[in-house]
Amino acid sequence: MNVGAFRVPPRPFGCDIRMKIIARIQNDFDGKFGVPRQSGLVEEVISTIVFEPEYRVPEALRGIEDFSHLWLIWAFDRTERETWSPTVRPPRLGGNRRVGVFATRSPYRPNPVGLSCVRLIGVEQGSEGMVLKVTGADLVNGTPIYDIKPYLPYADCRTDATGGFTDRTEKRRVEVEIPEDLAGKMSMESQKALKAVLREDPRPAYQEDPERVYAFEFGGKHIEFQVENGVLRVITVE
Repeated sequence: MNVGAFRVPPRPFGCDIRMKIIARIQNDFDGKFGVPRQSGLVEEVISTIVFEPEYRVPEALRGIEDFSHLWLIWAFDRTERETWSPTVRPPRLGGNRRVGVFATRSPYRPNPVGLSCVRLIGVEQGSEGMVLKVTGADLVNGTPIYDIKPYLPYADCRTDATGGFTDRTEKRRVEVEIPEDLAGKMSMESQKALKAVLREDPRPAYQEDPERVYAFEFGGKHIEFQVENGVLRVITVE
């Protein structure tokens, strides 16, 4: 098989490329709703990367502490559909315009693989071996990770890059209010993290009903909120 001037060697009959889970992430995102739409948007939530027993080898992390950011390659393991779609409806476009799946970061892909850039804040010895502490993750608690690579500013930071349709859509943020009696049910750290998550407005872009109550799980708490005139008010913390 020829592709341009290059010859692609045939793969052995019956050969499959298989990915091994090397780690899983632990954090307060107990469900998909509320997870930041992209990595790096919410750095108030601290996540822990715990390696699978086979990969709890300290030497495998030698030198990683010298990097400020990491790439995580992970699995969309909680998608509702098993088939991929050639076109999708990005939330940033209000969910009413279709674009090609390869022009988006939709989970409904031929291979359900995600890519996230996170900030490394610590390498620690835990009860399950060496773990990585990171911020800015957009992964649900328990998400399997296939690989970790260092972020290289000289190669990965492209100052002349363009953002396609995301450059032409408004980024929606809201003001967050948590009544004092509800805030008291959480630690100060959890309050700060929750406010940062809600500030990104987790609602679908096409929903604006001020009477609608939204609910999600975060940090072991059931959270409910409403949004009106750009103000998100938490109404339940259980």
